[in-house]
Amino acid sequence: MAAPTTNRALLDGVRVLDFASLAAAPLAATYLGEFGADVIKVEDPVGGDPIRSWGNQSNGIGLMWKSVSRNKRSVTLNLRAAKGQELARKLVAQADVVIVNTRPQTLRKWGLDYQSLRAINQRLIMLHITGFGLSGPKSERPGFGTLGEAMSGFANITGQADGPPTLPPFMLADGVASLNAAYAVMMALYHRDVHGGPGQLIDINLIDPLARLLEQTLLGYDQLGLVPGRTGNRWDISAPRNTYQTSDGKWLAMSGSSPALALRVFKAIGRDDLVTDADFSDPQRRLARAAEVDEVVAEWVSTKTLDEAMTVFDDADVAAAPVYDITQLVADEQLRHRGVFTTVDDEELGSMTVQSAVPKFSETPCRIDHLGPKLGEHTAEVLGELLGLSESDIDNLHAAGVL
Repeated sequence: MAAPTTNRALLDGVRVLDFASLAAAPLAATYLGEFGADVIKVEDPVGGDPIRSWGNQSNGIGLMWKSVSRNKRSVTLNLRAAKGQELARKLVAQADVVIVNTRPQTLRKWGLDYQSLRAINQRLIMLHITGFGLSGPKSERPGFGTLGEAMSGFANITGQADGPPTLPPFMLADGVASLNAAYAVMMALYHRDVHGGPGQLIDINLIDPLARLLEQTLLGYDQLGLVPGRTGNRWDISAPRNTYQTSDGKWLAMSGSSPALALRVFKAIGRDDLVTDADFSDPQRRLARAAEVDEVVAEWVSTKTLDEAMTVFDDADVAAAPVYDITQLVADEQLRHRGVFTTVDDEELGSMTVQSAVPKFSETPCRIDHLGPKLGEHTAEVLGELLGLSESDIDNLHAAGVL
Protein backbone atom coordinates (compact mmCIF):
# COMPACT_ATOMS: atom_id res chain seq x y z
CA MET A 1 0.00 0.00 0.00
CA ALA A 2 1.36 3.41 -0.97
CA ALA A 3 2.23 5.82 1.82
CA PRO A 4 -0.25 8.65 2.34
CA THR A 5 0.55 11.78 0.35
CA THR A 6 -1.23 14.26 2.55
CA ASN A 7 -1.62 15.09 6.22
CA ARG A 8 -5.12 16.42 5.71
CA ALA A 9 -7.78 15.28 8.13
CA LEU A 10 -10.70 13.19 6.87
CA LEU A 11 -13.13 16.11 6.86
CA ASP A 12 -10.86 19.00 5.96
CA GLY A 13 -12.87 21.45 3.86
CA VAL A 14 -16.24 20.57 5.41
CA ARG A 15 -17.82 23.53 7.21
CA VAL A 16 -20.45 22.82 9.87
CA LEU A 17 -22.69 25.39 11.56
CA ASP A 18 -23.76 24.09 14.96
CA PHE A 19 -26.83 26.11 15.98
CA ALA A 20 -27.93 23.46 18.48
CA SER A 21 -27.84 23.26 22.27
CA LEU A 22 -27.45 20.64 24.97
CA ALA A 23 -26.62 17.12 23.97
CA ALA A 24 -27.59 15.06 20.92
CA ALA A 25 -27.20 17.57 18.09
CA PRO A 26 -24.02 19.25 19.41
CA LEU A 27 -22.48 15.81 19.98
CA ALA A 28 -22.99 14.97 16.30
CA ALA A 29 -21.09 18.14 15.44
CA THR A 30 -18.35 17.15 17.89
CA TYR A 31 -17.78 13.85 16.10
CA LEU A 32 -17.37 15.69 12.79
CA GLY A 33 -14.98 18.20 14.33
CA GLU A 34 -12.75 15.45 15.72
CA PHE A 35 -11.88 14.46 12.17
CA GLY A 36 -11.21 17.89 10.73
CA ALA A 37 -14.52 19.58 9.95
CA ASP A 38 -14.56 23.32 10.70
CA VAL A 39 -17.34 23.42 13.30
CA ILE A 40 -18.66 26.90 14.07
CA LYS A 41 -20.71 26.87 17.25
CA VAL A 42 -23.37 29.60 17.07
CA GLU A 43 -24.61 30.56 20.56
CA ASP A 44 -26.95 33.07 22.10
CA PRO A 45 -25.01 36.08 23.44
CA VAL A 46 -26.68 35.71 26.84
CA GLY A 47 -25.45 32.56 28.51
CA GLY A 48 -24.69 30.57 25.37
CA ASP A 49 -25.45 26.88 25.10
CA PRO A 50 -27.04 25.68 28.38
CA ILE A 51 -24.57 22.80 28.46
CA ARG A 52 -21.97 25.37 29.54
CA SER A 53 -23.56 25.23 33.01
CA TRP A 54 -24.75 21.61 32.91
CA GLY A 55 -23.36 18.97 35.28
CA ASN A 56 -20.09 19.12 37.17
CA GLN A 57 -18.23 22.43 37.31
CA SER A 58 -14.62 23.36 38.04
CA ASN A 59 -14.16 27.00 39.06
CA GLY A 60 -17.50 27.75 37.43
CA ILE A 61 -16.55 26.09 34.15
CA GLY A 62 -18.76 23.27 32.89
CA LEU A 63 -16.69 20.14 32.37
CA MET A 64 -19.12 18.57 29.89
CA TRP A 65 -19.01 21.77 27.84
CA LYS A 66 -15.25 21.53 27.62
CA SER A 67 -15.41 18.05 26.11
CA VAL A 68 -18.52 18.33 23.92
CA SER A 69 -17.31 21.58 22.36
CA ARG A 70 -13.77 20.47 21.59
CA ASN A 71 -12.39 21.84 18.31
CA LYS A 72 -15.36 24.19 17.83
CA ARG A 73 -15.18 27.93 17.19
CA SER A 74 -17.68 29.90 19.29
CA VAL A 75 -19.66 32.73 17.66
CA THR A 76 -22.42 34.64 19.42
CA LEU A 77 -25.51 35.57 17.42
CA ASN A 78 -28.93 36.72 18.62
CA LEU A 79 -31.27 34.71 16.41
CA ARG A 80 -34.30 36.49 17.83
CA ALA A 81 -33.16 39.71 16.18
CA ALA A 82 -33.73 40.33 12.48
CA LYS A 83 -30.08 41.30 11.98
CA GLY A 84 -28.96 38.12 13.73
CA GLN A 85 -31.15 36.05 11.43
CA GLU A 86 -29.71 37.87 8.43
CA LEU A 87 -26.15 37.12 9.51
CA ALA A 88 -27.08 33.50 10.16
CA ARG A 89 -28.38 33.14 6.61
CA LYS A 90 -25.15 34.63 5.25
CA LEU A 91 -23.16 32.05 7.20
CA VAL A 92 -25.43 29.28 5.91
CA ALA A 93 -24.65 30.31 2.35
CA GLN A 94 -21.05 29.22 2.97
CA ALA A 95 -21.75 26.05 4.94
CA ASP A 96 -21.90 22.38 4.01
CA VAL A 97 -23.86 21.26 7.05
CA VAL A 98 -26.22 23.03 9.44
CA ILE A 99 -27.15 21.34 12.71
CA VAL A 100 -30.20 22.47 14.70
CA ASN A 101 -32.51 21.19 17.42
CA THR A 102 -34.87 24.17 17.71
CA ARG A 103 -38.59 23.49 17.41
CA PRO A 104 -39.78 23.60 13.76
CA GLN A 105 -42.26 26.44 14.30
CA THR A 106 -39.54 28.62 15.84
CA LEU A 107 -37.19 28.07 12.90
CA ARG A 108 -39.99 28.96 10.48
CA LYS A 109 -40.65 32.17 12.42
CA TRP A 110 -36.96 33.09 12.20
CA GLY A 111 -36.70 32.18 8.51
CA LEU A 112 -34.12 29.52 9.36
CA ASP A 113 -36.13 26.41 8.50
CA TYR A 114 -34.88 24.00 5.85
CA GLN A 115 -37.00 25.34 3.00
CA SER A 116 -35.80 28.90 3.65
CA LEU A 117 -32.16 27.87 3.93
CA ARG A 118 -32.27 25.60 0.90
CA ALA A 119 -33.28 28.60 -1.17
CA ILE A 120 -29.99 30.17 -0.10
CA ASN A 121 -27.79 27.08 -0.47
CA GLN A 122 -29.00 24.21 -2.67
CA ARG A 123 -26.09 22.01 -1.54
CA LEU A 124 -26.91 22.40 2.14
CA ILE A 125 -27.28 19.35 4.35
CA MET A 126 -29.41 20.19 7.38
CA LEU A 127 -29.51 17.91 10.38
CA HIS A 128 -32.55 18.57 12.57
CA ILE A 129 -32.77 16.60 15.83
CA THR A 130 -35.94 16.97 17.86
CA GLY A 131 -37.67 15.09 20.65
CA PHE A 132 -40.37 13.50 18.48
CA GLY A 133 -39.49 14.18 14.84
CA LEU A 134 -40.44 16.85 12.30
CA SER A 135 -43.86 15.45 11.44
CA GLY A 136 -46.74 13.85 13.29
CA PRO A 137 -49.02 14.94 16.14
CA LYS A 138 -46.18 15.34 18.65
CA SER A 139 -43.73 17.13 16.35
CA GLU A 140 -43.95 20.50 18.11
CA ARG A 141 -43.63 19.11 21.62
CA PRO A 142 -40.40 19.72 23.55
CA GLY A 143 -38.45 16.57 24.25
CA PHE A 144 -35.35 15.45 26.11
CA GLY A 145 -33.42 12.20 26.26
CA THR A 146 -35.34 10.98 29.30
CA LEU A 147 -38.52 10.90 27.23
CA GLY A 148 -36.73 8.95 24.52
CA GLU A 149 -35.49 6.42 27.06
CA ALA A 150 -39.03 6.02 28.35
CA MET A 151 -40.93 5.88 25.05
CA SER A 152 -38.38 3.71 23.20
CA GLY A 153 -39.16 0.83 25.54
CA PHE A 154 -35.72 0.93 27.17
CA ALA A 155 -36.88 1.90 30.68
CA ASN A 156 -39.67 -0.67 30.66
CA ILE A 157 -37.27 -3.62 30.32
CA THR A 158 -34.49 -2.19 32.51
CA GLY A 159 -34.32 -2.87 36.23
CA GLN A 160 -35.23 -5.64 38.64
CA ALA A 161 -38.41 -7.65 38.08
CA ASP A 162 -40.01 -6.28 41.25
CA GLY A 163 -38.68 -2.75 40.79
CA PRO A 164 -39.72 0.31 38.79
CA PRO A 165 -38.78 1.08 35.18
CA THR A 166 -35.18 2.30 35.31
CA LEU A 167 -33.62 5.27 33.53
CA PRO A 168 -29.88 5.41 32.78
CA PRO A 169 -27.72 7.84 34.81
CA PHE A 170 -26.19 9.22 31.61
CA MET A 171 -27.46 10.67 28.33
CA LEU A 172 -28.18 7.40 26.56
CA ALA A 173 -30.93 8.48 24.14
CA ASP A 174 -29.02 11.64 23.21
CA GLY A 175 -25.82 9.66 22.66
CA VAL A 176 -27.44 7.02 20.46
CA ALA A 177 -29.23 9.72 18.45
CA SER A 178 -25.96 11.63 17.99
CA LEU A 179 -24.21 8.59 16.55
CA ASN A 180 -27.06 7.96 14.10
CA ALA A 181 -26.95 11.64 13.19
CA ALA A 182 -23.21 11.73 12.53
CA TYR A 183 -23.28 8.78 10.14
CA ALA A 184 -26.40 10.19 8.47
CA VAL A 185 -24.54 13.44 7.76
CA MET A 186 -21.65 11.49 6.27
CA MET A 187 -24.00 9.52 3.99
CA ALA A 188 -25.65 12.74 2.84
CA LEU A 189 -22.24 14.28 2.13
CA TYR A 190 -21.22 11.18 0.18
CA HIS A 191 -24.45 11.27 -1.84
CA ARG A 192 -23.95 14.96 -2.61
CA ASP A 193 -20.23 14.96 -3.37
CA VAL A 194 -19.74 11.54 -4.96
CA HIS A 195 -23.09 10.93 -6.64
CA GLY A 196 -23.73 14.57 -7.50
CA GLY A 197 -26.94 14.61 -5.52
CA PRO A 198 -28.54 17.65 -3.90
CA GLY A 199 -28.37 18.72 -0.30
CA GLN A 200 -31.11 17.38 1.93
CA LEU A 201 -32.83 17.47 5.30
CA ILE A 202 -32.05 14.78 7.89
CA ASP A 203 -34.83 14.21 10.43
CA ILE A 204 -33.80 12.37 13.63
CA ASN A 205 -35.60 12.22 16.94
CA LEU A 206 -34.66 10.92 20.39
CA ILE A 207 -36.94 7.86 20.33
CA ASP A 208 -36.33 6.05 17.04
CA PRO A 209 -32.55 5.42 17.34
CA LEU A 210 -32.81 3.83 20.78
CA ALA A 211 -35.93 1.87 19.81
CA ARG A 212 -33.92 0.45 16.88
CA LEU A 213 -31.49 -1.12 19.38
CA LEU A 214 -34.42 -2.80 21.14
CA GLU A 215 -35.47 -4.64 17.99
CA GLN A 216 -35.60 -8.00 19.80
CA THR A 217 -38.68 -6.83 21.69
CA LEU A 218 -40.44 -5.88 18.45
CA LEU A 219 -39.67 -9.18 16.74
CA GLY A 220 -40.85 -11.23 19.69
CA TYR A 221 -44.05 -9.21 19.97
CA ASP A 222 -44.81 -9.25 16.24
CA GLN A 223 -44.26 -12.96 15.73
CA LEU A 224 -44.96 -14.48 19.15
CA GLY A 225 -47.07 -11.93 21.00
CA LEU A 226 -44.39 -11.55 23.71
CA VAL A 227 -44.32 -8.45 25.91
CA PRO A 228 -41.09 -8.68 27.93
CA GLY A 229 -40.78 -7.24 31.40
CA ARG A 230 -37.81 -6.48 33.62
CA THR A 231 -35.38 -9.27 34.44
CA GLY A 232 -32.52 -7.46 36.13
CA ASN A 233 -29.21 -8.33 34.49
CA ARG A 234 -30.48 -11.54 32.94
CA TRP A 235 -31.50 -11.73 29.28
CA ASP A 236 -33.80 -14.33 27.83
CA ILE A 237 -31.57 -15.12 24.85
CA SER A 238 -28.54 -16.48 26.72
CA ALA A 239 -27.50 -18.14 29.99
CA PRO A 240 -25.39 -17.57 31.94
CA ARG A 241 -25.73 -13.83 31.53
CA ASN A 242 -25.57 -11.73 34.69
CA THR A 243 -23.34 -9.97 37.17
CA TYR A 244 -21.89 -12.05 39.98
CA GLN A 245 -20.36 -10.92 43.28
CA THR A 246 -16.98 -12.25 44.35
CA SER A 247 -15.78 -13.09 47.85
CA ASP A 248 -13.97 -9.75 48.17
CA GLY A 249 -17.16 -7.77 47.50
CA LYS A 250 -16.38 -6.99 43.85
CA TRP A 251 -18.38 -7.89 40.78
CA LEU A 252 -17.82 -9.50 37.40
CA ALA A 253 -20.08 -9.78 34.38
CA MET A 254 -20.41 -12.81 32.17
CA SER A 255 -22.04 -13.67 28.85
CA GLY A 256 -22.73 -17.13 27.52
CA SER A 257 -24.14 -15.86 24.23
CA SER A 258 -22.77 -18.75 22.16
CA PRO A 259 -23.16 -22.45 22.95
CA ALA A 260 -19.40 -22.99 23.15
CA LEU A 261 -18.95 -20.16 25.65
CA ALA A 262 -21.58 -21.52 28.01
CA LEU A 263 -19.96 -24.95 28.02
CA ARG A 264 -16.57 -23.38 28.77
CA VAL A 265 -18.10 -21.79 31.86
CA PHE A 266 -19.30 -25.13 33.17
CA LYS A 267 -15.89 -26.72 32.59
CA ALA A 268 -14.05 -23.78 34.18
CA ILE A 269 -16.06 -24.01 37.41
CA GLY A 270 -15.67 -27.78 37.66
CA ARG A 271 -19.19 -28.73 36.53
CA ASP A 272 -18.36 -31.06 33.66
CA ASP A 273 -21.55 -32.94 34.51
CA LEU A 274 -23.57 -30.04 33.07
CA VAL A 275 -21.68 -30.25 29.78
CA THR A 276 -23.17 -33.68 29.12
CA ASP A 277 -26.61 -32.88 30.54
CA ALA A 278 -28.92 -31.93 27.67
CA ASP A 279 -30.94 -29.67 29.97
CA PHE A 280 -27.85 -27.47 30.29
CA SER A 281 -25.84 -28.13 27.14
CA ASP A 282 -28.67 -27.50 24.68
CA PRO A 283 -29.03 -23.69 24.25
CA GLN A 284 -32.85 -23.57 24.22
CA ARG A 285 -33.29 -26.05 27.07
CA ARG A 286 -30.67 -24.16 29.07
CA LEU A 287 -32.68 -20.95 28.75
CA ALA A 288 -35.60 -22.65 30.45
CA ARG A 289 -33.29 -23.29 33.40
CA ALA A 290 -31.53 -19.94 33.41
CA ALA A 291 -32.24 -19.38 37.08
CA GLU A 292 -30.48 -22.66 37.97
CA VAL A 293 -27.54 -21.77 35.75
CA ASP A 294 -27.26 -18.44 37.54
CA GLU A 295 -27.29 -20.12 40.93
CA VAL A 296 -24.50 -22.54 39.93
CA VAL A 297 -22.27 -19.76 38.57
CA ALA A 298 -23.04 -17.33 41.40
CA GLU A 299 -22.20 -19.93 44.04
CA TRP A 300 -18.82 -20.71 42.48
CA VAL A 301 -17.94 -17.03 41.94
CA SER A 302 -18.86 -16.17 45.53
CA THR A 303 -16.05 -18.42 46.78
CA LYS A 304 -13.36 -16.64 44.76
CA THR A 305 -11.85 -13.19 44.82
CA LEU A 306 -12.23 -11.15 41.67
CA ASP A 307 -8.60 -11.79 40.67
CA GLU A 308 -8.94 -15.52 41.33
CA ALA A 309 -12.16 -15.82 39.33
CA MET A 310 -10.84 -13.77 36.42
CA THR A 311 -7.65 -15.86 36.29
CA VAL A 312 -9.73 -19.03 35.92
CA PHE A 313 -12.05 -17.51 33.34
CA ASP A 314 -9.25 -15.93 31.30
CA ASP A 315 -7.36 -19.24 31.20
CA ALA A 316 -10.54 -20.98 30.01
CA ASP A 317 -11.40 -18.31 27.39
CA VAL A 318 -14.66 -17.54 29.15
CA ALA A 319 -16.35 -14.25 28.19
CA ALA A 320 -16.14 -12.54 31.58
CA ALA A 321 -14.99 -9.12 32.70
CA PRO A 322 -14.70 -7.12 35.91
CA VAL A 323 -17.40 -4.52 36.56
CA TYR A 324 -15.34 -1.31 36.57
CA ASP A 325 -15.87 1.96 38.35
CA ILE A 326 -14.26 5.05 36.84
CA THR A 327 -10.96 4.59 38.70
CA GLN A 328 -10.55 1.11 37.25
CA LEU A 329 -11.69 2.21 33.82
CA VAL A 330 -9.00 4.86 33.42
CA ALA A 331 -6.32 2.50 34.78
CA ASP A 332 -7.09 -0.44 32.49
CA GLU A 333 -4.02 -1.39 30.46
CA GLN A 334 -6.01 -2.29 27.33
CA LEU A 335 -7.83 1.04 27.20
CA ARG A 336 -4.63 2.96 27.97
CA HIS A 337 -2.87 1.10 25.16
CA ARG A 338 -5.62 2.11 22.75
CA GLY A 339 -5.46 5.76 23.73
CA VAL A 340 -9.09 5.86 24.82
CA PHE A 341 -8.29 8.77 27.15
CA THR A 342 -6.18 11.78 26.27
CA THR A 343 -5.06 14.82 28.22
CA VAL A 344 -5.48 18.21 26.53
CA ASP A 345 -4.01 21.52 27.63
CA ASP A 346 -6.61 24.18 28.33
CA GLU A 347 -6.31 27.90 29.02
CA GLU A 348 -9.01 27.86 31.71
CA LEU A 349 -8.46 24.49 33.41
CA GLY A 350 -4.74 24.00 32.82
CA SER A 351 -5.34 20.52 31.41
CA MET A 352 -8.17 18.02 31.27
CA THR A 353 -8.39 14.32 30.52
CA VAL A 354 -11.17 13.52 28.06
CA GLN A 355 -12.21 10.58 25.97
CA SER A 356 -10.69 10.53 22.53
CA ALA A 357 -12.67 9.79 19.37
CA VAL A 358 -13.82 6.19 19.16
CA PRO A 359 -12.91 5.21 15.55
CA LYS A 360 -9.23 4.44 15.03
CA PHE A 361 -8.10 5.22 11.48
CA SER A 362 -4.67 3.98 10.39
CA GLU A 363 -3.85 6.99 8.19
CA THR A 364 -6.07 9.84 9.40
CA PRO A 365 -6.41 9.81 13.18
CA CYS A 366 -8.66 12.13 15.11
CA ARG A 367 -7.35 15.36 16.54
CA ILE A 368 -8.27 17.46 19.54
CA ASP A 369 -6.83 20.91 18.94
CA HIS A 370 -8.54 22.54 21.91
CA LEU A 371 -11.38 22.04 24.37
CA GLY A 372 -14.61 24.06 24.55
CA PRO A 373 -13.93 27.77 23.92
CA LYS A 374 -15.07 30.80 25.85
CA LEU A 375 -18.44 32.24 24.83
CA GLY A 376 -18.01 34.21 21.61
CA GLU A 377 -14.26 33.65 21.57
CA HIS A 378 -14.15 33.39 17.78
CA THR A 379 -16.92 35.81 16.81
CA ALA A 380 -14.67 38.46 15.27
CA GLU A 381 -12.47 35.84 13.63
CA VAL A 382 -15.31 33.94 11.95
CA LEU A 383 -17.41 36.94 10.89
CA GLY A 384 -14.33 38.64 9.51
CA GLU A 385 -13.15 35.51 7.71
CA LEU A 386 -16.49 34.44 6.21
CA LEU A 387 -18.50 37.64 5.94
CA GLY A 388 -15.76 40.24 5.61
CA LEU A 389 -16.93 42.26 8.63
CA SER A 390 -14.50 44.83 10.00
CA GLU A 391 -13.60 45.42 13.63
CA SER A 392 -15.91 48.44 13.72
CA ASP A 393 -18.73 46.38 12.18
CA ILE A 394 -18.29 43.86 14.97
CA ASP A 395 -18.30 46.59 17.62
CA ASN A 396 -21.52 48.07 16.24
CA LEU A 397 -23.23 44.67 16.21
CA HIS A 398 -22.19 44.11 19.81
CA ALA A 399 -23.59 47.51 20.78
CA ALA A 400 -26.87 46.67 19.03
CA GLY A 401 -27.24 43.40 20.96
CA VAL A 402 -26.87 41.26 17.85
CA LEU A 403 -23.64 39.56 18.98
